[in-house]
Amino acid sequence: MLAVLSPGQGSQKPGFLTPWLDLPGAEARLRWWSAMAGVDLVHLGTAADADEIKGTARTQPLLVAAALLAAEHLPMYDVTVTAGHSVGELGAATLAGVLPAETAITLAGVRGREMAAACALEPTGMAAVLGGDPDEVLATIAAHGLHPANRNGAGQFVAAGAVAGLEKLAAEPPTKARVIRLKVAGAFHTPYMAPAEAALAAVAAGITPADPTRILLSNIDGAAVNHGRDMVQRLVRQVTAPVRWDLCMRTLADLGVTGVIELPPAGTLAGLVKRELKDSGLPEIVTLNTPDDLPAARDLIARHGMAPSHEPTMQFRVVVAPSAGTFEPAEGLAEGDTLDAGQVVGHIATRQGPVEVAAHGSGVLTEWLAHHDDPVAPGQPLVRIGGHA
Repeated sequence: MLAVLSPGQGSQKPGFLTPWLDLPGAEARLRWWSAMAGVDLVHLGTAADADEIKGTARTQPLLVAAALLAAEHLPMYDVTVTAGHSVGELGAATLAGVLPAETAITLAGVRGREMAAACALEPTGMAAVLGGDPDEVLATIAAHGLHPANRNGAGQFVAAGAVAGLEKLAAEPPTKARVIRLKVAGAFHTPYMAPAEAALAAVAAGITPADPTRILLSNIDGAAVNHGRDMVQRLVRQVTAPVRWDLCMRTLADLGVTGVIELPPAGTLAGLVKRELKDSGLPEIVTLNTPDDLPAARDLIARHGMAPSHEPTMQFRVVVAPSAGTFEPAEGLAEGDTLDAGQVVGHIATRQGPVEVAAHGSGVLTEWLAHHDDPVAPGQPLVRIGGHA
């Protein structure tokens, strides 16, 4: 079983989207999403410096856009679980089929602007608390009038609240714990964000979500969400509620997830998973940061995309379009034919020339999902391949 994870604020790095713009259609996609978000995603992902991309109103839509842009180049049909950290939940909800990409980007823009505005109302902040006894850490955070905004697992908490309380926490940390102030604008995921939650709720009320088509985990409690409307309500509530990433990772372990892909900018969540699940059967992990990592990610999906079974059941893989253009099936191939791994099943005609489309596993060509001269988008399913597991 395979999970795809979408990271949250703080994972961004200057220029991290630059290599992705070399893919056909990527820049146009980002410019379209920029109109939804109200910020220049191309500039922010390529030319902006660290100070420019740390602003909440800019960072949040940038991170959601980055995750969705990369996921378009993965065979998501074979992914079982999606989850995101904080604003990354908007990306996860989209990958699970709850929200259209444009809706997620729009909500990320509203969320970022309104949380930035809430931060400006009074001086607040956040601090990471690393190590120590969990019960003592929580008691100390409360004693200083702060909130446990994030419980990230692997011995990592994030305290949030008034600046004076954070200063006291740094001066009187829990036993055997380190306190590190975070460079953020305010106390996210606490009652200080109530105005932002109200503003986001007003916009979200007009959304018509779909129910998830795969397992979608919630930061509220680590539970799988079955209904789209419930997930939208959770996304709104998450603005003031703590991020329980520890519970999301516990659910990943309970589900028996064997493979994990973290979408760009990748690394933070992969590190938490490695540390938290090392004693319960560590999953194979791919951090997807550049297009050069796509082959490894696709291979991981091909090997972990279906739950293992002792019975010889029919499984399916879906070959997707690597770029935008028009699809040309390989001459002479028909439904029912046997395919070898790596066999070319067609081409995408682009303005830069033809792009080969190959089967990533052997099996039977069960169904054409796109036909001669059909216009296709990156990540669009083209061919379904069946085989016995």
